[in-house]
Amino acid sequence: MAVVHEREPVTEILLAMADDADVCGELVRAARTHSPEVARLTEAETRSHVLAMIRAAGAWFSTFDRVEEQDFTTALLLGADRAGQGVPMTAVLRGVQAALTRAVEISVDRCRMSGVPDGALLPVVLRLKEYGDAIERHVINGYHAAERGPAHETHEIRTRLLRQVLIDGVAPRAEELTSAGIRAEDGHAPHHCVVAEATEPGHAHRLVRELSALRGVTGVVEGRVVSLCARLPQDGGDPDLPAAPALVVASPAAPLDRLRPLYRLCVRAVALGAAAGRRGWHELTDFAGEIAVADQPLLGSHLSDRLLGDLDPSDTFHRQLALTAVTFLDHGRRLDQTAAALFTHPNTIRYRLGRFQQITGTSLTDTRPGGRGGPLDTLHWWWALTTWLDYR
Repeated sequence: MAVVHEREPVTEILLAMADDADVCGELVRAARTHSPEVARLTEAETRSHVLAMIRAAGAWFSTFDRVEEQDFTTALLLGADRAGQGVPMTAVLRGVQAALTRAVEISVDRCRMSGVPDGALLPVVLRLKEYGDAIERHVINGYHAAERGPAHETHEIRTRLLRQVLIDGVAPRAEELTSAGIRAEDGHAPHHCVVAEATEPGHAHRLVRELSALRGVTGVVEGRVVSLCARLPQDGGDPDLPAAPALVVASPAAPLDRLRPLYRLCVRAVALGAAAGRRGWHELTDFAGEIAVADQPLLGSHLSDRLLGDLDPSDTFHRQLALTAVTFLDHGRRLDQTAAALFTHPNTIRYRLGRFQQITGTSLTDTRPGGRGGPLDTLHWWWALTTWLDYR
């Protein structure tokens, strides 16, 4: 049964739920509470699948009349992952059903709060039930396909090795390396940790295929596609790495027993990069500033209060001044590039920076010795501005 009149608001509600950390947390708790076997896995693994499925639910509503566009790759991958991890099928379905049931309850509540009339809620519930049934079918198909597939044993061995190195921080034995496809002598060589996250439902299998071309060990860890490889491709070389549909972050090379902290940093970089809409291939060090700033929010808040205390968060013009100032710093204090980025005239940028100086008492255009152009000073102002714009 199709939801016709309420399709657009329901789609918007589902997409908003995908961006709501509290909603995702509730669904994760529901799955883990009703399935102890799922609860033994890391919470991040369950959360990544839950997030992808909520987003896919929005696509389900918006493409209900175009069956060929509906993508259940995430559900197939969930089933395959759980099969590889040895979670019984009944336990998998208990977790999926609990999360889906809670999602329906939250969706109905939010539809009511958004003004969807009670008379239109029955079609919404029925449509969500159709989506839940389709999710369950594809989870089962993915689970059985992984069990039947000739590569299932190799997949399980490689996934176990990845978790051993990246989650547990334990150096694998020579026979474990060999079983996973790494020569024993190469196991002593430094390896890169590559972490990729599909930014749209349905791209996970493509990521696995493409990152497998790195000739290392590739698998799914905590819901993300991960590779260990001794060499990274050169620019323009083979293989072609995923671009538009994914964000890929590679760590510096390190011995296998030292990759665990680098993996956590790569995961953090992927989270920050995905939130900022970044795509394509990046080195971990590309995110050094963002990670350092994001992980010290209290210090950023105090810095913002000290440097920008005279800006009024409720004043639209003051927010415009702050945005202009941070864009100016982002573009190397170049008036012409800042104007191009903000689609305005350089004289307008010059005027705004002048007003910013009058309010804060600091000139961002003064790069003379003793002025405000030093690298640490620039960092402090950029940090204060981004914090002020994000949290006020």
